[in-house]
Amino acid sequence: MGRKRVIDQQAVLDAAERVVGRDGAANLTVDAVAREAGVNKASVLYDHKSKQALVEAVVDRAFRRDNAHHAHIEEQLADPSNRAVKGRIAAAAEPPPEEFRAVALNLSAALTLDAGLREKMQANQAATISRIIETSSSPRGALLAYLALEGLKFLEYLDFHHFAREDRDRLIREINWLVTTEPQEIDLPAIRTN
Repeated sequence: MGRKRVIDQQAVLDAAERVVGRDGAANLTVDAVAREAGVNKASVLYDHKSKQALVEAVVDRAFRRDNAHHAHIEEQLADPSNRAVKGRIAAAAEPPPEEFRAVALNLSAALTLDAGLREKMQANQAATISRIIETSSSPRGALLAYLALEGLKFLEYLDFHHFAREDRDRLIREINWLVTTEPQEIDLPAIRTN
């Protein structure tokens, strides 16, 4: 009797990401992932019982990778103050790689359309925001910096706008400046009602 072939689940998830990037999460199928990974459909279904389970596995891995990437960058920072938000800023210093934009765009669509996936994103964001607020010398400034950073990333990942490199670098430095500011609340502009 021959040895059982061991399927590399990371390779299956890599294949699923490629399918998502190329065809979109809505068009991801177990058959397409199996073809892309060079395995049979049963091998994919063994660990991922459905298309939905496969999409969830891709999203879960993306969250784990993103959180691990930020934790690694935080460890590299010389100054431990405001580490959570400054790590995120340092990570965003380079624009997202072109090959990842399509995956991010298509996974974002899946997150928007699926309440369960959206809850995972909400939990991940809530944990990130709590950590930034709890570890910052100016919690409000750090939160504003994080919101500005996420806005910049949103524009880039969803391919809505891309700043010239010089302008983007300046924006990242200015977002970093926000971390230690002490914002003051001011009244909103008055709107005339007729």
